[in-house]
Amino acid sequence: MDRHESWLDRAKSSYELSKMTGNELVYYEDLCYQVQQAIEKSLKGLLIYYEFEPEFTHNIEILLSNLEKFTDIPDKIKKASRITVYAVQTRYPGEYEEITKEEYEESIKIAKDCLDWVENKFKEKSININYT
Repeated sequence: MDRHESWLDRAKSSYELSKMTGNELVYYEDLCYQVQQAIEKSLKGLLIYYEFEPEFTHNIEILLSNLEKFTDIPDKIKKASRITVYAVQTRYPGEYEEITKEEYEESIKIAKDCLDWVENKFKEKSININYT
């Protein structure tokens, strides 16, 4: 398995963990952390696919900015930048509003869109690198 595929596999694992609802002891904040991890890992995998070593960051906006050097990013994928907040801020008890079921469900949709988009990029026959 290629390195970029390993990143996508781990992203899929985080995505599956993010869907483990039904336990009243599990917070949406913890599930959304897994959503953020799924998106982050998938985007890092795509950067590796484009032969670009991703930064050590949880910031999805930075990863998307790096990806813009190689491919066009659809608006529905750009929405992923709002998920960055789940990487750190909501992982621990603190002063923030609890994540609602609706926010959680929207984050799941964004993650699914990202995973599908990255997987489709892997299936492209050639890499079109657009340096600007």
